[in-house]
Amino acid sequence: RAKQKRNRLSLLLQKSEFHEGDHLGKPGSLTKAASVSPEEAVKWGESFDKLLSEKAGLDAFTKFLKTEFSEENIEFWIACEDYKKSKTAHELLPKAKTIYETFIQKDAPKEVNLDFQTKEVTSQNIEQPIITTFDAAQNTVYRLMEQDSYPRFLRSDPYLNLVKGRNPSRPTLRRRSRSFTVSDFQGVRPDFTVW
Repeated sequence: RAKQKRNRLSLLLQKSEFHEGDHLGKPGSLTKAASVSPEEAVKWGESFDKLLSEKAGLDAFTKFLKTEFSEENIEFWIACEDYKKSKTAHELLPKAKTIYETFIQKDAPKEVNLDFQTKEVTSQNIEQPIITTFDAAQNTVYRLMEQDSYPRFLRSDPYLNLVKGRNPSRPTLRRRSRSFTVSDFQGVRPDFTVW
């Protein structure tokens, strides 16, 4: 129950954060979408690997996952990539415990969806972590994103706008029909006797 409340609060905060626009210069900020050429965006559609291999692609996909309230998947994948860059065994244990406590253990704040077997194997390997400790879990989450989120990303308005060369940070404005315009009232004096 507490996890559900925490998740709902997180969802509300993330939803309003997404609609407020990019917060450039802050941790976790996204690159300006305007800096992505349509040609570069088209390349992201060639493969999921291509999308993740480019910073702007990774940022755009992360922003998309936030709109779907599933950014824990990409955050876990990124954390695993960082974990694999560890140079010494001394670095592995604290990183492994952080990843496990954040993404894998039961009721973790950003728990990813893993099958029982993968979760068990990863949990057992956490006490004596090696560079491949999270490989099975990372591959599971990768496949989930590739088969589920990535196709939706390619059909999303922000991605399609990038491909067409439009700036997705400024949504297309819909015209409202108006009965009056300001110019319709120029020269008209208010009649205060009606009030």
